[in-house]
Amino acid sequence: MSTLKIAIQKSGRLNEDSLQLLKECGISIDHRNAQLKATARNFPLEVFYLRNGDIPQYLEDGVVDIAILGENTLIEKGENLPIVERLGFSKCKVSLAVPKGVDYKDISYFEGKRIATSYTNTLEKYLKEKKINATFHKIAGSVEIAPNIGLADGICDIVSSGGTLFANGLKEAEVMFWSEAVLTKSPVLSAEKQVLLDKLQFRIQAILKGRAFRYVLLNAPNNKVEDIIKVIPGMKSPTVLPLAEEGWSSVHTVIPKDKFWEILDELKALGAEGILTTEIEKMVL
Repeated sequence: MSTLKIAIQKSGRLNEDSLQLLKECGISIDHRNAQLKATARNFPLEVFYLRNGDIPQYLEDGVVDIAILGENTLIEKGENLPIVERLGFSKCKVSLAVPKGVDYKDISYFEGKRIATSYTNTLEKYLKEKKINATFHKIAGSVEIAPNIGLADGICDIVSSGGTLFANGLKEAEVMFWSEAVLTKSPVLSAEKQVLLDKLQFRIQAILKGRAFRYVLLNAPNNKVEDIIKVIPGMKSPTVLPLAEEGWSSVHTVIPKDKFWEILDELKALGAEGILTTEIEKMVL
């Protein structure tokens, strides 16, 4: 039987979130500290712990079959690799930043300027679209220091909270794009391994759907049930069960997590009582 080889970042938050996702998929991985490869006990899967920037080349060469990595890395180093699934974690921005004292108005500021970055390919494409000519200084490490030492007039880098920019006397000027963790695959993936990927992706999708919804149980007077169902239609239709108390029903359904509080306000206004909510581990539609 074939074994699917997956690459993940060898350390950091992306590593932790990737391993957590595989764990929620029911996959048990034997891994010891300093190991660069580990085998799953209950799924035909080998995990390779690699530097994030090296993963696209391993995929191109067919050394690994699939990978979880940042979309920003995929855009920079693996533009020919497909996004199989967006995973919704490790979210950040790729942005341009300038010193706090700069009176920044628009992208034209960067005309003829020097920009420090490790994302040269991404930056070159972006500025070409904006018809801006600039000079790049490629820096592999922390680029935030470049303006302070006179090496650059601005930087291009990933931004999460913006705290690192602030600490180095910089401010965000332009958001180039938003990035998140994605699942991608090798262009030379065999048909047999595609079957394994489909099985893994099925599990991942069930988890992602579960994370996006909340399960809701509530009590409502029978004359309000029809109005409540219009607010919470559920996947197909809510479950409505009669309560022991005459004239009341229990309604069970799911609601989108991102509209959770707005929907709860509407339910209360319609007379819903005893509202209980819980997280959903997995959802298969």
